[in-house]
Amino acid sequence: MEEVEETEEVEETEQRGGGAAVTDPRGVLRQGRAFLDFFWDIAKPEQEVRLAATENLLRHLREGKKDDELKYTLKRLVEGLGATREAARPGFSLALAQVLQAFEEIPLCNILEQIKKKHNLVKVKKKRVRNAAFGNFFGVMALFQSGRLVKDRKALLESIQLLQQLTKYQTHLRDLPRKTLVDITSEVPETVFEEVLFDILQGDLSSAFTSPENLHLLLVGMQKFPSVLKPKKLKKLFGSPTVINKENTSRLVELLKNAAKSEKEDKKLPSVVSDLLQVALKEGAFELFWNEVVENGLLKEKSGPVSYMCYRLLGNALPLLSMEQLQLVLKGKVMLHYGEHVVATQFPQGFKFATEMEGYIETFLSGCDDPERQLAVMMGFSTLTNLGKPVLLSASKVVKHLQTVAFKKYVCWLKDMFLRPDLDSCLDFASNRQKKNWENTDITQYRTARLRRWIMNRLVSITENASRAEESLVMDIARFCFFHAFFVAKKKNSQIAEASVLPSEPLNEQDHTETESYFFGLLQTLNTLPVLGDTPEAAALREKHIRGVTADGKLWIFLIVEYASKLLSCEHVKAVKPFTKEQKEIWERTLQSVKNLQKKGNKADSAKVGAFQQLLLSLAIHLFKDQSETVDVLSDLLNCTERAFSKETKKKKTDNSEPGWVEVMVEILLSLLAQPSLLLRRISKSVFVSICPNLTKRGLQLILDVFDPNQEEDEESAVVVMEESNKKTKSSEDTDEEGSEDSSDEDSSDSGDEEDEEVDDNFRNQLMKVLQAGNAVEGDKSDEELDDDAMMALDKNISALFAEQQKRIQAKKDEKDKMRKEKVLRRSFKAKVLDLIDAFLVKQAENPLVFDIIEPLLQFIEQCMNSGSDKQEVDILQKTASIFKNSLCRNKQYCKRVAPLQEEVHALVQRLVQKACKHTDSAVALYYFSASLYLLKVLKGNMSSTLPPPEPEKESDSKAKQACQLLNPGCLNVEKVVVIYQEALTQFLSKRNSPLTFSMFHDLFKRFPIMCKPLVDTIAGFVTAAARQHQQAMACLLLHRVLTLRELKLFMTEKEWEELIARSLSQVTECLKTLGKPIMKADKEKFIKSLELLNFLFKTVTEQKLNVKLTEVEKLLLPLKELEDIGKSARLDSLYWNVMRWLNHTRPKKEKTASKPTVTPQGAELLKKKKKGFLPETKKRKKRKKGSQENGVGPGEDGEPAAPEEQPLGAETPKHKKGLVPGGNKKHPNKGGKENGVAKAGGEDLPTANEDAVADKKKKKKKRKNRKRKGAADNEAEQAPAAKKTKESVVQETQQKQDKAKKKRKEKQAPVLQE
Repeated sequence: MEEVEETEEVEETEQRGGGAAVTDPRGVLRQGRAFLDFFWDIAKPEQEVRLAATENLLRHLREGKKDDELKYTLKRLVEGLGATREAARPGFSLALAQVLQAFEEIPLCNILEQIKKKHNLVKVKKKRVRNAAFGNFFGVMALFQSGRLVKDRKALLESIQLLQQLTKYQTHLRDLPRKTLVDITSEVPETVFEEVLFDILQGDLSSAFTSPENLHLLLVGMQKFPSVLKPKKLKKLFGSPTVINKENTSRLVELLKNAAKSEKEDKKLPSVVSDLLQVALKEGAFELFWNEVVENGLLKEKSGPVSYMCYRLLGNALPLLSMEQLQLVLKGKVMLHYGEHVVATQFPQGFKFATEMEGYIETFLSGCDDPERQLAVMMGFSTLTNLGKPVLLSASKVVKHLQTVAFKKYVCWLKDMFLRPDLDSCLDFASNRQKKNWENTDITQYRTARLRRWIMNRLVSITENASRAEESLVMDIARFCFFHAFFVAKKKNSQIAEASVLPSEPLNEQDHTETESYFFGLLQTLNTLPVLGDTPEAAALREKHIRGVTADGKLWIFLIVEYASKLLSCEHVKAVKPFTKEQKEIWERTLQSVKNLQKKGNKADSAKVGAFQQLLLSLAIHLFKDQSETVDVLSDLLNCTERAFSKETKKKKTDNSEPGWVEVMVEILLSLLAQPSLLLRRISKSVFVSICPNLTKRGLQLILDVFDPNQEEDEESAVVVMEESNKKTKSSEDTDEEGSEDSSDEDSSDSGDEEDEEVDDNFRNQLMKVLQAGNAVEGDKSDEELDDDAMMALDKNISALFAEQQKRIQAKKDEKDKMRKEKVLRRSFKAKVLDLIDAFLVKQAENPLVFDIIEPLLQFIEQCMNSGSDKQEVDILQKTASIFKNSLCRNKQYCKRVAPLQEEVHALVQRLVQKACKHTDSAVALYYFSASLYLLKVLKGNMSSTLPPPEPEKESDSKAKQACQLLNPGCLNVEKVVVIYQEALTQFLSKRNSPLTFSMFHDLFKRFPIMCKPLVDTIAGFVTAAARQHQQAMACLLLHRVLTLRELKLFMTEKEWEELIARSLSQVTECLKTLGKPIMKADKEKFIKSLELLNFLFKTVTEQKLNVKLTEVEKLLLPLKELEDIGKSARLDSLYWNVMRWLNHTRPKKEKTASKPTVTPQGAELLKKKKKGFLPETKKRKKRKKGSQENGVGPGEDGEPAAPEEQPLGAETPKHKKGLVPGGNKKHPNKGGKENGVAKAGGEDLPTANEDAVADKKKKKKKRKNRKRKGAADNEAEQAPAAKKTKESVVQETQQKQDKAKKKRKEKQAPVLQE
């Protein structure tokens, strides 16, 4: 703002551009504001605005080609370099750079001189030193960014000298001049540096070890100009031919510490450190630099910024180092220090550097072409361990950048470390707390177990990111995990690769259990793994989104089962849990059944065959985990599979007493859904989808029984037992979406724990008996003390009693906790079963069994709404409601075979509507009502076998076809359904607290117009028959919505339509007759809805020219316009006159002036006309004092006309309201006016002319000040009898209300004057 105001007041003598005087400085400014707005926008804080303004300014200067504008632009931009606002300075600097780049004819030296002159550091005031310093700095930056500074040696020399001068202002500029000096030096050619800059910078180069900026300047010069800064010249500058040497290590450490502290906010490696690393590699002194400067120097400084700088130096150095240097770095103190940092900052409070380091590793691996160096880095970070566990995340995705050779070697190294852990090769460390906990104990086995656990998890995560891996490598990892989870090698065997090397330390039971858990996580990964490989077959399978198979179409899990069969037949290998004879038979049967399924060549059942294969193979693998539980399930599944795919069962009819294979299959799938294995649950869902077409009513009932609260009491808590048995070893596959549900109800039962701790009467009685037995509460012997033996015995008995009581309390807590867990698991199980319901509704929407799901699903919704409000209950309710709404009601597919089930479906509709009417909660009633509408859609959409659909006369007429579809009832028995909904409608419009709502019936009529004609008479009757005003209003609204439906006319003849309109008009007329006068609040809604309906009826009668008489309604409506309630309500007034418009009655125009007050004839004579622009006569002092007449007679005496001050209440002038009349006071209306403390008796003496003149001047002055506030003056003008009309401006409604409120308040305060 300051810059623009100053430039607009510029004088002719000011210099522009290169120094030439501008003859007409105002000429530029008079061209318009558009040119000046560029400079305003350049100074704005938004970067996009600044850039756009700079671009527009350049375009304007190029197109205009006016010298005066260019000179003015340069002056404005130079002035803006020292602006007070921080955002403006870089904006002006960038704009100046662009202008200098676009107009190369402008000499840089002139601009630099102008900058120095405008922002003179010597003559500037002390408070403007900061702005002047920034002005010079941004001026040099503009010259440098223009790209012309390097070419102009004179300007370059002066700019460097200016930057050296600016280094003195470190308080304001900090290290910006030094950094700019380095940037300019890095862009200068070698000849220019040697001939121009070297002599100037020689002082800075010789003092390189005094500041990080000078050292950075030296390092940049050594890298850019090695022929100039030779070792001999370096020795002349600071006494040594190299930078990295033993003499300089201490000074380098101090400089790097300062650099780290100055860059701590940017969280990046300082440039001087990276350049120093480059110079160290170039001089061949990297080992000296790393050992002495970094490890023995910087790491001893226990400072966060210094430590992070060392970590960043490690990450940035990886791409630059050779193999030997990598080994030095990856086994050094920096790595150890980094590992300690990762372990110490595992809590949320600490700054985590691990993700940044992983980014450095990923950058190195993606840019490195040497597999050996890639492998060295991966092994180095994998051997940085904390008590055996590597600090590198096991799920790290950096392996995707490994080349194939390095990837295979890394996997082989991981497997070898699992079998023969080489803890000595690891860079292991422990925190202080860990050292205290494991002091004087052998933790080798503990470290080995942690390392093996991490390696197994790492192998599993590698397969998850194995997009570039080969199938053989993935299968190799799967075999390795499976073998060490369930098998042990007796001795070496070359035929089996996993048994060719024996573990140096055998795996214990816990190792097998953990490996087993990771294997099932791997199995889940393989089941969802995309097809690997670059072959055309693999690409074709990927396009079909087929997962879990190899390129040749085989299931991954089938290959693992084949490998397991091979291991079972090998003599040199034994299972951790050997199979019994029965289990071996089941295993063989399973393999044979899978082979039989693979021979099925029917493409129609390919999905079904694949689902059964996956389920059989998954359960077969689970034989190695839970043998006793899996045998029975697998046996039943094999029987179901044989019956499902056998041709004989399709022809024979099974006995009703014997459950079919589908029912047994459903029971198996439900039991698998309760398993903790995510793999089994997902496979169960896919199998259920494949058997949905074969699902029977009994099988569906088994699923629906899960939601029946009556059957929950009889069920066993098998789910809880399975949860407890698997609690200790949680698999990585179980971390799915259900994980959050288990903890949602933990806090629900905590509030009742304190009640168990209260002492009950039984415990109190037992305690009294113990005390009495020890003679501790005898009344007669209270003064005697017990001996030691008696006291010890008493203490022992009391402690035993309290211990028993504590056990009882703990048992109650455990029982409550068990019940809570059972409840949580039951909810979780129901949520999983809901997925089966959802799959059935989506895949089998045309199945008649859908009708059997409706009522149980609604009962479950009702049950959830009446239960608790914790997160798990809310989630289940939302899920169930979503399934009901989206998968059922809104599904475009529905059953097309309803003809045999018409009676059952109509009975279901009746039950649903009756339940909706009986409910007290409208939300639940809405679900029941929506379900009945879904059934109506199904019934109407089916073609009836008895009644052929009516055909339109013209088949090509689309409107006729649409009308034909509307008129066709399908399988819908309209008469029966009308009775059902008529009862509901009667309840809605007659019962006091009905759960039904207007939207339900509006949805019914809108979706099914065939229901309108039978029910419209019922609605019309309740316009007057409803007992309550609200119900009458709802009847009017519902009748209005029904009559507006275009489809209604298709079901009625013209005569029926005319009779309906006449009856509706008659009913509304009768309804309006019951209105009270005035209209009460309860009647207002009914009146509004009646007027809206009348408006539609009048419009219909008029436009369609129906033979309906409107005289009776007109007679009823005409007197209503006199009601005050209509005039007060804008909505009522608008609705009323919209109705009267159809009866040829127009709304009378309202006068814009307010109603005139009633004035007595005597007072009217005294009121004068108000002249526009002058004070009214009633405001002048001589008129106000007219009440004091000659001979001292008071106003109103002797029958003379009363003055305006004596007008009756309600007819006051504005003077009364403002308290400006004699005998009236604004604050105290009952007090008369006083003069010098003495009350006036009857009147006042007339004021002199001077007093009148002074008073008039004061009033005119006050009026000029308050001219904008015209409310009071307008009010006075309206009340004056002969006042002129004010300007015809529309006053807002809110302002009118405020004026009325003020008027009422002032009328209450006006004095009551009596004669």
